[in-house]
Amino acid sequence: MNPVAFKLFGLEVRWYGILISVGVIIGTILALRESKRISIEEDTLIDLLLYAIPISLLGARAYYVIFSWDYYKNDLIQIFNFRGGGLAIHGAIIAGIIVVVVFCRKRKVDFWEIVDICAPSLILGQAIGRWGNYINQEAYGRPTNLPWGIIIDGVKVHPTFLYESIGDFLVFLFLLWYRKNKSKVPGEVFLLYLILYSAIRFFIEGLRTDSLMMGSIRVAQLVSIIGIVAASFYFIKRRKEKLK
Repeated sequence: MNPVAFKLFGLEVRWYGILISVGVIIGTILALRESKRISIEEDTLIDLLLYAIPISLLGARAYYVIFSWDYYKNDLIQIFNFRGGGLAIHGAIIAGIIVVVVFCRKRKVDFWEIVDICAPSLILGQAIGRWGNYINQEAYGRPTNLPWGIIIDGVKVHPTFLYESIGDFLVFLFLLWYRKNKSKVPGEVFLLYLILYSAIRFFIEGLRTDSLMMGSIRVAQLVSIIGIVAASFYFIKRRKEKLK
């Protein structure tokens, strides 16, 4: 598939960027609806998103570039070629959390309530954005004979973008259900997002052929393990404190 959707005034508009934008828009709408339900001012959430969205994109790019430095060090201009792909969701999450922490301290709003609002929107955006990887012919897996494999450069491979997209969407549905029916402590929805997404990513990363590496370690798997352990610790800790 052609990664370029159309040209506007001579500028190529790529499907990758369109899909990310669609995910951001839909996620923002969902988050604003939830903010109304729990009586957090819409303007507060919009102000946060105006900071968090661009900084998260920069974090996603910086993370990818850092762990792909052997490629970028000889062609520094490519660092700014966002349209060609190369965004790492873990970098976006880390940058986003930092922004939310700083914002909540300055505005004196509850961090855990804010991240609970945003978590389902974030995972839905990831589910949508993964299709940009398909169009760019990236983030695919190793060779397979399974009937749902896709052909990349003449080889049938695991459609890991699809596995993750489906997994993300199922987590999105679960988080909506949990938030409505089971959540007892602010922050549980966000912590479950970290646990479930990290578990999905850990296993899918093992199938990929384009993993960011740190020596012989797949960076995404290492970060996923840290995410599962840290989020599980806080989930249990906050639940115990609530029951005291």
